[in-house]
Amino acid sequence: MAGYRKIVGWGVLLGALLGPCALVRAETLKVLTEEFPPYNYTENGRITGFSTAVVQAVLKEAQLQGEFQSLPWARAYETAQTSDSVLIYSIARNPQREKLFKWVGVIAPTQYYLFSLPQRKLHFERLEQAKAYQTATVNEDVGEQFLITKGFVKGQNLQSSVKYELNYEKLKRGRVDLWIMPELVALYLARQAGDVPAQTLTRSYAITELGNDGYYMAFGAGTPDALVERLAKGLATIKSNGTYDALKKKWL
Repeated sequence: MAGYRKIVGWGVLLGALLGPCALVRAETLKVLTEEFPPYNYTENGRITGFSTAVVQAVLKEAQLQGEFQSLPWARAYETAQTSDSVLIYSIARNPQREKLFKWVGVIAPTQYYLFSLPQRKLHFERLEQAKAYQTATVNEDVGEQFLITKGFVKGQNLQSSVKYELNYEKLKRGRVDLWIMPELVALYLARQAGDVPAQTLTRSYAITELGNDGYYMAFGAGTPDALVERLAKGLATIKSNGTYDALKKKWL
């Protein structure tokens, strides 16, 4: 019994000494994203972008620290989906993903298009018409998932890669006919490549079913509801106090 009291005593002492560190660790979230400018991207070794700034503001409001990491999308998507309390952004919400995640809220606007080269003069009234052409996608990206649900097939009329900028190069070089992308990202990547977007990109088809409500931050389905609600409250606060609008003016 005396030995037990001694062990407990040491446990209390160690807890007192290590408690603050343990608390810091407990209040730090793992946060995953991808290279998806201008929403989230790495610059000078630091993850930045509009969505990143929004997520950082939400974490600050919720009194949490974020351990940010940029990964290829398929890896980030799988890790967040199968882990508890791992945050992922910027993620589009669709029926296929609905029950795989707990959705904190919308952090950024978006609009998807099928883009092509202006000289190709490709314009579609129906998505079905695009099946006759080769479309560049990113593995497990929402654009790819959407097209697959509409009858497109990887390796046939979908050419999947791991980086969005690679797909822009494929389009310019004529290796694909179409490129499914959010407008802001497509224009950003064209400018980063030194091009004038109006000279290299045209909107062949507006995908109104996809991404209209914007990009989200989300957790895997096993995450405690209290954590999800804590961040949802933080997001609501920065939208009501003007912080979100200020970030939008700065970045978009």
